[in-house]
Amino acid sequence: MFDYLGVLLSVIFGLALTNVLFGLSTLIQLRRTARPYWVQIVWAAATIIYVLAVWWGMFWWRQLASWRFEGFLFLVGYAIVIFMWAAMLFPPSPSEDTDYKAYYFSNRRWFFGLMALAQALDIPETLAKQTNGLRDVPIEYRLFLPFVMILSLIGWVTPNRRAHGIIAIAFLGAQIAYLTLSALDRINTGQVLASNVRFPPIANIRSSLDTLAWPKPR
Repeated sequence: MFDYLGVLLSVIFGLALTNVLFGLSTLIQLRRTARPYWVQIVWAAATIIYVLAVWWGMFWWRQLASWRFEGFLFLVGYAIVIFMWAAMLFPPSPSEDTDYKAYYFSNRRWFFGLMALAQALDIPETLAKQTNGLRDVPIEYRLFLPFVMILSLIGWVTPNRRAHGIIAIAFLGAQIAYLTLSALDRINTGQVLASNVRFPPIANIRSSLDTLAWPKPR
């Protein structure tokens, strides 16, 4: 079942990345006439990392043996929200005189509202992985999620430009820290498990090999 779901999720996440990358490439092409906004560029980097991280995290669901249609719809809906969030970052049809800063602030409530919705949907998705025995909830997640929700709320409420610059940098930094620390925890856990593996003595291995009926050379 996950093979079919994985293809659909890959299409949706791929389109989300396409929107952000197309916005960045268009911004580069129009750099001489359009007015770029550095906060949008930071959000573009953060959005790309977030989409890739969620896309990677969906691979844990391949271990689930029994599927229900509600779970299928939930994961697809979660992916669609992330796509919509990524699509809010850049204008769909920018022109040579596009004011990217004005577009960002005119669209900020949609952007941060969908961002908060994506984080809210991430909670049951992450908990469901642990409930189904696929992956434990990382300790860092309990700090990362409330912090990001607070950033989303502040971004939705305030039009202050300095605040939005801080929010973008804080989200990018928190995301990198969360991914790095959770990866290190998994590596450390793997090292502990590896240290507990008991290998048979070399003498036992040799005696086992001697009992094999090796073919005689002709």
